[in-house]
Parts: sequence; C-alpha cells; structure tokens
Amino acid sequence: MRVLIIGNGGREAAIGRKIAEDRRVSQIFFAKGNATTGEIGKNISLTDNQELVNFATKEAIDLTIVGPEAFLVSGIVDEFTKAGLNIFGPSKKVAKLEGSKAYSKKFMQDYGVKTADAQIFNSYVEAKAFLETAKYPLIIKASGLAQGKGVVLAEGKDEGMKTIHDFMIDKIYGDAGIKIVIEEYLRGFEASIICFSNGKDLFPCVPAKDYKRVGAGNRGPNTGGMGSVAPTPEFTAEHDMDFRKNILEPTIAGLKDNYLMFKGFIFFGLMVTEKGCHLLEYNMRSGDPETQVILPLLENNLLDTINDCIEGKDIELKFKDEKAVCLVMASGGYPGKYETGYEITHLDRATESTVLLAGASSKAGGVYTAGGRVINLVATGKDFEEARKKVYNDAKTIQFDYAFYRDDIAKF
Repeated sequence: MRVLIIGNGGREAAIGRKIAEDRRVSQIFFAKGNATTGEIGKNISLTDNQELVNFATKEAIDLTIVGPEAFLVSGIVDEFTKAGLNIFGPSKKVAKLEGSKAYSKKFMQDYGVKTADAQIFNSYVEAKAFLETAKYPLIIKASGLAQGKGVVLAEGKDEGMKTIHDFMIDKIYGDAGIKIVIEEYLRGFEASIICFSNGKDLFPCVPAKDYKRVGAGNRGPNTGGMGSVAPTPEFTAEHDMDFRKNILEPTIAGLKDNYLMFKGFIFFGLMVTEKGCHLLEYNMRSGDPETQVILPLLENNLLDTINDCIEGKDIELKFKDEKAVCLVMASGGYPGKYETGYEITHLDRATESTVLLAGASSKAGGVYTAGGRVINLVATGKDFEEARKKVYNDAKTIQFDYAFYRDDIAKF
C-alpha cells in the first residue's frame, strides 16, 4: 500500500511511525513533513488541496490521512472524495465543528451536550458591554482557527477588555477573532478523548492529558501543547460513564440528526469539575501531542483500524497496560515570537525515548530548528515515573540554542 500523510508536526511523525510498522506499506509520503518524516518516508513540498489531489492520483495513493485542522476546514476531504480517493477525515461541513467555536457551541447547546454556559458575539460593542458587568474569571475564545492559541482566561475586566480588543479590533489572529465566544470559567482538570469514527458510531481511545500552558504549574499563555500523558490517572471509570452519557451519546445523536457522520478522528477536549465532565471543544482530527502518547499504547494495527472505519465496520480498540509520556522541547519565545535555524545536536545520544522531530528540518547534513515546538520525546513504562525519567534524561542530552521545556510533565 501507498500512504499519504498530510501535516508536518510531531503528530504526523507519530502516525507515520505507526503506519510504517505494517509490512504491507511500500511507501509513505508526507506533505510537507519534517526531519523525522523524511527518515520514515518521502517529504513532498505541496500544501495546496488540488495539488495534493493531483499527486495522490498520479502516485496511486491508497490512503490519505489528514493531520492539521486547516486542511479539513478548507475542504480537502471533499476534493479527495470527488476524485475517488480514499481519505480519512471529515468533510468541510463537518469540520466546521472545529473551524467555528460559535457553531460548535450552538451545536452543544442544541443537543444537550454538557458544556460551560456561554454567549456568542460578533459585535465588539456588545461584547464590551457584556464584559462591563460580567462575573470574573471567564474564558474568551476566538471562534475561528488560531493554532490552539486563541483562548484566554480573563481574571478581571481589564484583561477581558484587552482580549476582545486584541481579537476583534487588532485581529491578532486574523479573521479567527472577528466572532468570539465568552463562557464561564470551569475549575477542574482537563482530559482529552480521541475517537475513531466509522460513519455510524464513535470509538474512544484511552483518555489523555495535554499540558497546554507554556510554563510549569500551568502558568503563562496557551500553546499547542507542551507535553502529554496517557492514560491520565485523573480520569476515572465514573468520569468515563459521565462522558459517554452526557457528551459522547448526545454528540452522536446531533451528528446523525444533522447528517454530519463521517469517517475520521474526533477529539473531545474536556474539563472535569466537581459536577462532572464538561465539553470545552471538538477537534475534528487526532490531537497533538495526545496522538504521540496514544499510538504507542495502541495494540491494534492502525492501518487496519482506519480501513475498517472507512468501510463502515465496527472496531474494538485495545491498549497496552502501560503508561506513556510525551515531552515537548520548544524554541525560546514560543508561543510568542521566536527565532529558528539553530542546529540541534546530540540527537544520536538520546536513546531512552522515541525522538520525534516536529518543528525541525534537515539540511547540509544537520538538523535545525524550524518551528515553535521543535522536538517530541515519547516513552512508555510500567508507570509514569519510569516513562518520565526516560524523556527527561533525553531532554537533558539534546541541545539547541534557546531550547526550553516544562519540568512538570506527568507530575499531575
């Protein structure tokens, strides 16, 4: 089989490694890939939907897997499907559940999905008037895609006013912040549930935990994720029952009612409070860096699992009785302004974990930083302490200028 994986991060590297375990796979292409994917398969510098359709047709690609949300929201699945090509992911219509937080919040409200109370604004004046008398703290979200960064916890009115001005007037995230969602602040812990969809039902993986804040102790701005663990011990069997009854089942009902069922991944971003699970967001793809810790635990053949979903078959997911940890090494300044082009050294000495080069590229015989989240270090163990020790030992070994990482991943 010939497989195309779209994306250039640690998630795509993790998917590529898992797919490459299958001997039936003769070639894997990555668009546009990174330093790790270039070792697994062949990187191609294509980012346009039609160019990718043409490439998949010419190269007789048997299966395409989409990583990043932007491709899904732009309708790449629709274009591949029209061309008669197998692709794993939701259509443009379904991807709107991630592409518009306003749309997804209304979907949750309409179908009784347990979520935070919220209001939607496309008027700066009305949002400003609301904040004048609002109860703080509260959460302000850019409705559109902002690479995981368009969410702010406003502790008080001044911060709230600045945030909506940044989003709606200064447009720091472009058109993503023209419409915003303002919702109540929920106190608890976060959990991530990634599900496979076969067009009829959703099949959950083990729960994961993503460390979104840039600094230890969950301080600082949101990022795309500074690390992850699976299965998160905070998420109990009771929480799982609550999730299935009050979030998963009404979501399936809403998807079916609106003819939105699809074949791909769906990610549930949860906040678990004293009152149970609440849905924060849908992502219509596998998470990053959650995928990096779920796939090493997955006992199923990933290629067979995806193909079964595409064929509409029910699946039974099985996971190892182990713990997995992912640590992200990032560029200094991330998630704000940062510089790239620094050489990464001592990679050959990092032998205790799987090294997934994400925001990194190969050139002139070396590997250099090329993004904010540069390296994912992934390890498994009989317990979190064993896995944690492996990734932190390798993090101390690998060197590049201005590198940093959180020191509290898997400490809970």
